Amino acid sequence: MSEQVGYVSVVKGPVVKAKGMHGARMYEVVYVGKDRLVGEIVRLEGDSAYIQVYENTSGIEVGEPVYRTGSPLFVQLGPGLLSKIFDGIQRPLTVIAEKVGFTIKRGVHVPALDPSKKWYFRPLVKKGDKIGPGDIIGEVPETSMITHKVLVPPDAPSGRVIDIAPEGDYTIEDPLVVVEAGNGRKIELKMYHKWPVRKPRPYKEKFPPVYPLHTGKRIIDILFPVAKGGAAAIPGGFGTGKTVTLQQLAAWSAVDIVIYIGCGERGNEMAEVLHEFPKLKDPRTGKPLMDRTILIANTSNMPVAAREASIYTGVTMAEYFRDMGYDVLLVADSTSRWAEALREISSRLEEIPAEEGYPSYLPSRLAEFYERAGRVRCIGKPDRIGSVTIIGAVSPPGGDFTEPVTTHTMRFIGALWALDQKLAYSRHYPAINWLVSYSLYVDTVEKWWRENVAEDWVKYRAEMVRILRREAELAEILRLLGPEALSPQEKVTVFAARLIREGFLQQDAFDPVDTFNTPEQEYKMLRLFVDFYRLALEAVERGVPPEDIQALPVVREMFEARFTISFKELDKLDMLAKRVEEDISRLIRLRGV
Repeated sequence: MSEQVGYVSVVKGPVVKAKGMHGARMYEVVYVGKDRLVGEIVRLEGDSAYIQVYENTSGIEVGEPVYRTGSPLFVQLGPGLLSKIFDGIQRPLTVIAEKVGFTIKRGVHVPALDPSKKWYFRPLVKKGDKIGPGDIIGEVPETSMITHKVLVPPDAPSGRVIDIAPEGDYTIEDPLVVVEAGNGRKIELKMYHKWPVRKPRPYKEKFPPVYPLHTGKRIIDILFPVAKGGAAAIPGGFGTGKTVTLQQLAAWSAVDIVIYIGCGERGNEMAEVLHEFPKLKDPRTGKPLMDRTILIANTSNMPVAAREASIYTGVTMAEYFRDMGYDVLLVADSTSRWAEALREISSRLEEIPAEEGYPSYLPSRLAEFYERAGRVRCIGKPDRIGSVTIIGAVSPPGGDFTEPVTTHTMRFIGALWALDQKLAYSRHYPAINWLVSYSLYVDTVEKWWRENVAEDWVKYRAEMVRILRREAELAEILRLLGPEALSPQEKVTVFAARLIREGFLQQDAFDPVDTFNTPEQEYKMLRLFVDFYRLALEAVERGVPPEDIQALPVVREMFEARFTISFKELDKLDMLAKRVEEDISRLIRLRGV
C-alpha cells in the first residue's frame, strides 16, 4: 500500500523534486501527483527526494502529493510474459490499448501479468521435500514452444513443503506450495514472483564463452562470431541497417527465448517490428516466432525516464528465463538512445557533465548492463545451465565511432560489428565493415567448430580474412595506377575478394533462400570461395591468364549460389566445388603447362 509522505516542490521535465520525504530510500518507487504517475527516487538530499518520473509530467503542480510504495522498481516474473508487448516499465501495451485506447493516458495502472487468467500447473515436488532458492517446483505449458518452469524466488528462504496444490488450472495469484521455513514461518509460493530490475539475479557459476551463437548470417558466424553468453555491439550511422540486422538476428538466432527492446527508436521502426514479428515463423519448428518472444516498446515519443528503465526491465526478464535453463538473446535497439536518456535526466539533476554532456557514470552503467550477459550454472535444483547473450545497437552521430557511447561500449563487449555508410549506400547488406569489425570469441568457439563442423574452419576463416585485407592494400594501387599495374597473382586476389564480398559477405534479408544459413552451409560456402582462390592462384602461376578464370561459367554460379542453394541442398555446394576444380584444371591442361 502506498502512503502520502511528501509533496511536489519543483518540476523539471521528467525530474520532480519532492519535499517531506523522510524515510525514503534510493531507487524506491513512488507515485507522483493526483494522477499517481509512476516514478523512482534517484537522489536524496535531507528530506528532499529527486524523482525520475516514467510518465509525462505536464500539468503537475507544486504542492501535489507524493506517495511512497516502500519497494524498488520491479518486474513481475511468471507465466504470461511470452508473446506480449510491454513498455519500458512492464506495462502491457495491448491491455492498455483495450482499456483506454491507443494513446496511453497518464496514471494508467495495469498489472503486467493477467491475474485472472488460468494456467495448467503440474507440480514437480511433493509434501516433505526440502526446497530452496531457485528450485523448480512445477511446470506450466506457456506457449506451443516454451514450457515455463515455476521457480522458488532467489531471495526466498529454504524450507520443507507442507502443502502443494494438485495438478490443474490456477491463476498466478493462487498459492501453489506452502513451505515451512525456520522459526515455524509458513511461506506461500505462487506461480510468479517479483524482482528488482537493477539487481542482477544470482547464479552458482559463470562459464567461459565457448559455444557459438549461430545467427544464420555468414559474415557474423564465420568472420566475427559471438558466443552464447557473450556480448556484441552494432554501431552504425543513420541508414546503415542496424534495425533490420537486429531483427534478423532476433528472428534466426539459435536461442530459446528472444527479448527485443526498442529503446528510443522512431515509432515507425518499432511499428514495423510489431507488425512483422507476429507473422514470422520459427525456422526450426515452423511455429509462430512470437511464441518465444517478448517485445519491449519504448519509442522516442514516450517519456524519456521510462526509456532509461527499459534496458533493465528487459535484462531482468532475460535472466529469469536463463534461470529456467534456457538460452536467451537480448536485443537492445539502441543503447545510444538509452544513454541520451541518462544525459537528459543527469542534466535535470544538475550533475556535472563529462564527455559530450554525458554523465561521468556512463561507462559504469554500460558495464553493469553488458556484465549481465553470461552462460551460467543456475542456482537451485535440478542442475541446469542457461545463458543470456546481449546484442546492443549504437547510433553514433554522423557514424563517428570515437564518440563516448561507442568507445565505452567497446570496452565491455567481445564482438563488434561495425556498420559502414559507404557499404550501405552501395547496397551491400549487411553493411558490416570487415576491416573494422572484430571478435574476441574466435579462439574460444574454434573447438566447437572443429568438433561439430570441420577441423579446418579456423584456417579457412583466416585465409578469407587475409584475402580481404590484401584487397584493401591493393585498392590504393588500383585507384592510382589502374589494374594494369597489378601482377597476375594480385589480379586474382582482387577478383577473389570481389567474389567473396558479393557472393559470401552480402546476404539478402528478404530472400527466402539467402536469409538464413546453417553452420554446415556456411562452412561449405567458405571453403568454396577460398578453394577457388587457391586454385586460381595456382593456375595463374602456371601461365593461365586471370581473365580466362574470370570468364568461366562456373564463376557466375558461385555468385548466385547464395540465392539458388538452400541449407537443405548441401550436396549441390559439393558438386559446385567439384566443378570449380575441374574447370580450372581444364584451363591448366589447355595451356599445356
